[in-house]
Amino acid sequence: MRLSEALVDWNQHLAAERALSEHTCRAYCAEVARLVDGLGDPDTSALRPRRIRRFLSQRHREVEAASLSRSVSALKQFLRFLFSRGWTEDDLGAGLKHPKQPKRLPRPLGPQDASSLADTPLEGREDLETGLDLDCRDRAIVELLYGAGLRISELCGLAPGDLDLRQRTVRVLGKGNKERIVPFPVATKEALLAWLGLRSLHFFEGEPGLSEPLFLGRRGTALRPDGVRRRLQQLAKRAGLAGRGHPHRLRHSFATHLLEGGADLRAIQELLGHASLSTTQKYTAVSLAHLEQVYDHAHPRA
Repeated sequence: MRLSEALVDWNQHLAAERALSEHTCRAYCAEVARLVDGLGDPDTSALRPRRIRRFLSQRHREVEAASLSRSVSALKQFLRFLFSRGWTEDDLGAGLKHPKQPKRLPRPLGPQDASSLADTPLEGREDLETGLDLDCRDRAIVELLYGAGLRISELCGLAPGDLDLRQRTVRVLGKGNKERIVPFPVATKEALLAWLGLRSLHFFEGEPGLSEPLFLGRRGTALRPDGVRRRLQQLAKRAGLAGRGHPHRLRHSFATHLLEGGADLRAIQELLGHASLSTTQKYTAVSLAHLEQVYDHAHPRA
């Protein structure tokens, strides 16, 4: 079997059996496709560890350690898949090592910056063609990403029926189809109420449309992750935060601000839907000023 044929099977395996999102599947397969192209699409039986290491060595000269690490992760999983199907005699990825990476703390937004992002109008008016107030929708998106720390795929997968506005919680289907309940603040509730009212009138003739996607585009179709990313980047630029409007930065900010406010790291892990506490620690970039404040308060000789 050719590598390219095995890659098609692996893509289907990731989506069906691993329950990974379309975005994650696409990213993993793109990494493996580089190997397929680099080696000339050989038969799986012709794969050798030496050829794979040579490919990664070349890749290391082209990209930074973080990108190379993603390549290694994807290749290890793909090569394990080949072995499990009997297409290679050994797990050729077992000996692959991740490169050492410089420790970089995430740079969250400040609380005021997050508020500015939510309060900045992008349209400043109703859409001329459809009459839809997209600023109302965008405000609800920012408030939910920052107020509940959602992944962008989780946000786009929501329906109104996942919201409990009375309790101020949202039911989220995370990675691996793991469900969790996440609370959100009053500001998020108010933004959601405004959007739900507008959404109902504009798209569903006053009905709630509980089973339909929560966030819709101009034409009434589900808003996709790429569309959300573009809108947030535009909002950030308008708010004077150019380059800082990525949805994941709001998730970083959610975790960091909770920790700085005294939240327990284990609780933050549950809210974020992380399987490992070590993953949560990467999100919690605590400012030096906050660390000094905690030290001065807690140390007996401070």
